[in-house]
Amino acid sequence: MSADIHALTTANRLLLADLLESLDDEQWRTETLCAGWSAQEMAAHLVQPMVVGFPRFFVTAIRYRGDTDRTVDHITRRLARRPRAELVQQLRRHAGDRLDPPRVGPMGPYVDTCVHLRDLARPLGLQHDVPLHQWRLVLDYLTAPGPARALFGVRSLQGLRLSATDLDWSHGEGDLVEGPAEALALAVTGRAAALADLRGPGRIELR
Repeated sequence: MSADIHALTTANRLLLADLLESLDDEQWRTETLCAGWSAQEMAAHLVQPMVVGFPRFFVTAIRYRGDTDRTVDHITRRLARRPRAELVQQLRRHAGDRLDPPRVGPMGPYVDTCVHLRDLARPLGLQHDVPLHQWRLVLDYLTAPGPARALFGVRSLQGLRLSATDLDWSHGEGDLVEGPAEALALAVTGRAAALADLRGPGRIELR
């Protein structure tokens, strides 16, 4: 299973590299669904796990008193100073790197590739997306016991029934939230923009 996930992650990184390389200057500066990050910062963030070693990350984390979000943002903005072509080239070069971070394993980097692809594409009105079956894997992971809390953007899914309208997939019991699998996954990971594509009495609670 891990080998399959690594293979999907590699393919998704190459898809991300293709998308980033295709952007014009205005699109490169457009803010993504990750507030405060343009496509340029997103490109830097995507290569950060492969080009920044643990010692450097640890030292930076000490500076920010263990605040992971601020640490990642700092490193991302430093990397984003590199030329655009270099960032895209690094993403291609390291696409096959097999990452197995503590607590999240290979699924963490994999979910990141799916979600960040849409973080880039949605604000630009682009249709770039992973195949539908990959969103099933993402949703299964996010709704399984003990997923990485760092990937969550909601407090809890308790009392909600999530149902995909483009997949035979559902999870939980309670107030219904339904819509495309991609929108469900983005909403669970905290992307408010995806809520417009969802419906049902549980939508407000999910917000």
